[in-house]
Amino acid sequence: MYQPKMHEPKMHHRRFCLWMALAVVGGLALPLTGRGRPDTEQVRVEMRNILYHFTDRIAVHIIRLQGSLVPTRAQSIPVFDDKESFAVALKSAEISISTDALANVLNDHVFASAEAPLKKLTIATRGNVLRIKGQLHSRDDIPFETEGTLTATAEGQIRVHVQKIKTAHLRVKGIMDLLGVKMADLVKANNVAGVRIEENDLVLDPSRILPPPRIQGRISAVRVQGNQIVQTFGGGSALGANEPGNYMSYRGAQLRFGKLTMSDTDLVLIDLDPRDPLDFYLDHYKDQLVAGYSKTTPQFGLRVFIPDFNKLRRSARAQRGPAPRR
Repeated sequence: MYQPKMHEPKMHHRRFCLWMALAVVGGLALPLTGRGRPDTEQVRVEMRNILYHFTDRIAVHIIRLQGSLVPTRAQSIPVFDDKESFAVALKSAEISISTDALANVLNDHVFASAEAPLKKLTIATRGNVLRIKGQLHSRDDIPFETEGTLTATAEGQIRVHVQKIKTAHLRVKGIMDLLGVKMADLVKANNVAGVRIEENDLVLDPSRILPPPRIQGRISAVRVQGNQIVQTFGGGSALGANEPGNYMSYRGAQLRFGKLTMSDTDLVLIDLDPRDPLDFYLDHYKDQLVAGYSKTTPQFGLRVFIPDFNKLRRSARAQRGPAPRR
């Protein structure tokens, strides 16, 4: 008859403990479905006073923002190193863009193709009126100038209601009205993403005209303030992160940056110099992280203090010293 050895209960106990440890670790690594955090939860994001760069020539001032990071691919998570991997879904936000930056959006991104109907655009303001100059793309590239006011559409987009049109230094709006000619007859923008023309109005969709990472949201109000176009998305909800100064806060679900993947994300990027907006450039975020420092909270969250991107570039130039004379 088989006689159990004296050490076998101890071995069984060790195996049981090992399996329990594996089960616990495995349970922590898997999405929690039906209890705790659902696997469909998205990373919640809050921002305050951020100068957010999309490219070298395109940046917006995020006065305040509440929303979430939405993965753009099935069975995936947002990845900082891949700005095509997520969109920013806005629940509530106030974001301004300068007239120069908006002109860069249109020239560099929206109307960048050789066959685009509008070229060499410049934008300025006069009170609450937007003045757009450029060229109608044709064999002769006819210069034009328009003036219009801004309103939010029922669909949550921006309407530029054109009141005056000049082309080749001739005021043509009255002639166009008399002849029944609309701006849409002069400018064919049907194949331009994020732009459409309705009679004499230009309608812009912010979720499609800006480069990645895309934004998703409905504009509830828009206004001209100096040389800034200020857009309000959603309502006026107060921020809830209770972080001091200028910051970008990411919480919940999973987020990957560099070699690190955070589960139940708790990451806050904080401005080292809160006297001006935090200048942040996603394409160069690693340079900003390296130049700053981080602290770990008792709950294993990360608080990362980073310098402004524009100051980082000035510091690098100062360290290199003056260019050699030729």
